[in-house]
Amino acid sequence: MSVAEPRRIIVFRHAKADWPDVADHERPLAERGRSDAAVAGRRLAESGIAFDLALCSTAVWTRETWKLAVHELTHRPKTVYEERIYDASPGELIAVLDETPDDVRDVILIGHNPGVHGLVEVLTGGAEGDARERMDRRGFPAAAFAVLTFEGTWKNVEPGVGTLVDYWAPSE
Repeated sequence: MSVAEPRRIIVFRHAKADWPDVADHERPLAERGRSDAAVAGRRLAESGIAFDLALCSTAVWTRETWKLAVHELTHRPKTVYEERIYDASPGELIAVLDETPDDVRDVILIGHNPGVHGLVEVLTGGAEGDARERMDRRGFPAAAFAVLTFEGTWKNVEPGVGTLVDYWAPSE
């Protein structure tokens, strides 16, 4: 792929987790989370984006979110479960994205707040339509996702490089 072609980063927050008496990393999805993850997957499918790579946190509820969402897609991307995404800051998430091979055009990153919301905030240098307004109004609730575009290589991912082109969150 040419570095002149725009790339996309889809930042996807895990769906609602349950709170059983287990270690945080081992929490499963709540019933509502299972439903919202599937709905988010259908909305991702409607976007028409053919993801080349999924980078997913290793937390149980994040893996479950992705497994339910990816089931709705017509094309299943290569998925890498990455420990560094769990409880990561925006800077740590950028470091993970920077390691993406240059032949990858579209990446979906499935992670946790406050890191994923912060990542979108940090990367957004501009926005199309009302995507920014909708995100500012809703925040980044469970199962929400944002689509950003940028030009250049993955090593060019840095603050302000992206354009927020879409934002979606489940109804509450």
